[in-house]
Amino acid sequence: MSNLVNDNLYETRNNLVKEITSLSYSQFNDRLGMNMWSIAQVCHHLVLVEQATMKAIAWGLKKVDNTQTERKNVHLLLNRTKKFKAPEIVEPDVEPYEVQSIIDLLENSRKKSLTFLSTIEDKSILVEKSFKHPALGELPLDQWIEQIYLHEQRHIEQIKEIKLLLDARH
Repeated sequence: MSNLVNDNLYETRNNLVKEITSLSYSQFNDRLGMNMWSIAQVCHHLVLVEQATMKAIAWGLKKVDNTQTERKNVHLLLNRTKKFKAPEIVEPDVEPYEVQSIIDLLENSRKKSLTFLSTIEDKSILVEKSFKHPALGELPLDQWIEQIYLHEQRHIEQIKEIKLLLDARH
């Protein structure tokens, strides 16, 4: 994995933790509407996406047909005017969370991801193999890694928005 990807994973996660660390329990768990996630749910979704991403990479590595897939513009994930419906597997729980328990889940998930990725001896295989992404279609495995922090950046913007809207309500 390139240093740039590693740095982006690290920096984005630090920014996320900075955004949520000082939130009260109610700020963290309040929902602005029935069809909107709380900040806690957004964060839980990020944990689930990272876990599902590692599963997808593991499955992609096991795939026998080694067809080269075209590179996708994964930066399209940063365009928040384009809405994506979260697949059921990465929909967050509805029960409330403590901020620290989510931070622990995020740290644990990242540690497991980096450990798993470090077991891949020949990183070039990540460019050669692909797996179907629910929003982007057939995606090279190295771009699955990249979409972790891009997807997280997208949701950090959402969290900032929710915080502003919550502040305006009080």
